[in-house]
Amino acid sequence: MANTKSAIKRIRQNERRRLRNRAMRSKIRGTVKAARAAEGTARAAVVLEAIRLLDKAVSKGVLHRNTAARKKSALARRLVAAP
Repeated sequence: MANTKSAIKRIRQNERRRLRNRAMRSKIRGTVKAARAAEGTARAAVVLEAIRLLDKAVSKGVLHRNTAARKKSALARRLVAAP
């Protein structure tokens, strides 16, 4: 158990950040999954939304920039390859 005030505060901060990061990752996973499954004219809009969320996650420190770049690249490749 933490003894100092700063350690107690750090535990509170870490818990808030953990929950925020978990929610963000969950939202990203769902959006990327929807982007992969999307078809037709709405596909581009869903892919752009997924890319926007990935960029936002990188700026907030939830995802590493290379992870987001890899996911964005895969989505873009699938978008271009789709008939």
